[in-house]
Amino acid sequence: MSSYFTDLAQQYIDGEWRPGTGSWDIIDFNPYDNEKLASITIATADEVDAAYRAAERAQKQWAATNPYARRAVFEKALRLVEEREAEIGDAIVAELGGTRLKAAFELHLAKEFLREAVHLALRPEGRIIPSPAVGKENRVYRVPVGVVGVISPFNFPFLLSLKSVAPALALGNGVVLKPHQNTPIVGGTLVAKILEDAGLPGGLLNVVVTDIAEIGDAFIEHPVPKVISFTGSDKVGRHVATVCAANFKRSVLELGGNSALVVLDDADVDYAVDAAVFSRFVHQGQVCMAANRVLVDRAVADEFTEKFVAKVRTLKAGDPRDPETVIGPVINSSQADAVSGVVDQALAEGATALVRGSVTDNLVEPSVLTGLPADSALLKQEVFGPVAFLVPFDGEEEAVRLVNDTPYGLSGAVHTADVERGVAFAKRIDTGMFHVNDGTVHDEPIVPFGGEKHSGIGRLNGDSMLDAFTTQKWISVQHGRSGFPF
Repeated sequence: MSSYFTDLAQQYIDGEWRPGTGSWDIIDFNPYDNEKLASITIATADEVDAAYRAAERAQKQWAATNPYARRAVFEKALRLVEEREAEIGDAIVAELGGTRLKAAFELHLAKEFLREAVHLALRPEGRIIPSPAVGKENRVYRVPVGVVGVISPFNFPFLLSLKSVAPALALGNGVVLKPHQNTPIVGGTLVAKILEDAGLPGGLLNVVVTDIAEIGDAFIEHPVPKVISFTGSDKVGRHVATVCAANFKRSVLELGGNSALVVLDDADVDYAVDAAVFSRFVHQGQVCMAANRVLVDRAVADEFTEKFVAKVRTLKAGDPRDPETVIGPVINSSQADAVSGVVDQALAEGATALVRGSVTDNLVEPSVLTGLPADSALLKQEVFGPVAFLVPFDGEEEAVRLVNDTPYGLSGAVHTADVERGVAFAKRIDTGMFHVNDGTVHDEPIVPFGGEKHSGIGRLNGDSMLDAFTTQKWISVQHGRSGFPF
């Protein structure tokens, strides 16, 4: 077992590693074999306050630090991730049941986002704007917001913590990070350790491992943070947005999805099958961009279905430490129960199971269902597990209607022999991201990432990070004298 789970099972506040003072412990389990990895005494609301106050104190000097010096921290962090890649990969496999393939995928993206953080430190630029007043010079500065609170999820915890933490810090802010209770090390204290070792001054990044049962809304209500960056479910995201609005904070919300992968009548069926299987079953389907629904034109439905089912049957489920494993465990027993409940509900509503995976503890094998009633609520909700719904359609108009018939709008894909037909289709979908002749699961460091409808508010990545983690300040200079009416 990685030493991370013994060395990093603490709070990280004001540059110090220390135990929490709460009255109970969060137990960190391996979801595959239920091995106890770590025990962390939770942080209280007082420790959340201490973390925010430390970030507030440290941020002023950090913002005044030469951005080239700030940049050096993230260059060093990138080198450390590269040097420790094997150990971090082992920790991803152990703590969240990620397969070797998934761990490599997450680490690749994490390194890409650290490379972008290096450049972000130098990205803020000011402007000089003309004035109708004679002799007036209008300067617009882009400055850090101050302190950012980050709440990260369990599915890609290392990547999705770094994705907000590194840009916020690079742009001159302080940060307090609250990782998900199921991934407190990979999504929390490991991030702090890497940045500490990279030379980040103490107090700038704080990690509080805690639970709302202990702190309530203290993390998002606290007066210090000006922005809360939250990645998670739309239900919790709605609450975060509400509390932020009531406290005059900005929220950046990356929420759930119910993406569709669409196979038009002229698609390369074999290629579409490969894209659809990956898009649905990567990391056991615990991905916000996963293809919950696979929509197939009836002209190719029989061929696609036969090949899709055959490929799904080849996916090896089991121990995520085995490099041959494609389907590892879901994160915990409640998630396993929820996924099983979706399959049971679908069958009760009249669906047919083309593949019915068994469930052993947290190991949920893939299921493929078809014939779900058109009005089923299951077709409109996010399913965070290895269950695929195959839905036939007649022509593009019906496909567009079906894709949009959900409260979500995060990602999606369409397969067609005509690229421009695909682009025209994509433009009609109410979603933040859409891909032609590819899968639904993509993230790139400089492309705006985010959703519409219940899938979120705001964007991350590239220049969008400036909008998320800085603000604009107008300073005018009057050369000469203004005239006043009295």
